[in-house]
Amino acid sequence: MKYFYLEPEVSGGLGDDAIMDTSVHPPIVTRLHYEFDGWLDDVMVASFPCCLVTEYLKAKFLTAGFSGATSDKVKVTTSELFEEMQPDVELPPFVWLKVDGRAGHDDFGLAEDHRHVVSERVLDALRPLGISHALIEPF
Repeated sequence: MKYFYLEPEVSGGLGDDAIMDTSVHPPIVTRLHYEFDGWLDDVMVASFPCCLVTEYLKAKFLTAGFSGATSDKVKVTTSELFEEMQPDVELPPFVWLKVDGRAGHDDFGLAEDHRHVVSERVLDALRPLGISHALIEPF
């Protein structure tokens, strides 16, 4: 099976209510708050070291039985910039995608440089749902 680096759209960053240990690299996040500054409609977004997916995508992943990731709750807010630039945009529900698999082995994994690595099966599931703003390159 083929594997790919996947760097999702960065639509914002960690919000004030995120809790993380920055004494290690990558930082260990124990509570995720993601604040959107804008959104280009991708079903997967990120802000190092975390990744979010829509609840709809999570359901697709569960059905497909992909390995190497679990999900958790996330607090999602929008910034003043988001409200100003995209006042009519309603975000879908998102969940925190916690990647814990081995790169090049599981469907989701982290490379030594902490980039996300996904299997071709994952890319095949993502593309029709919308990841046009993600950077994808061979692993």
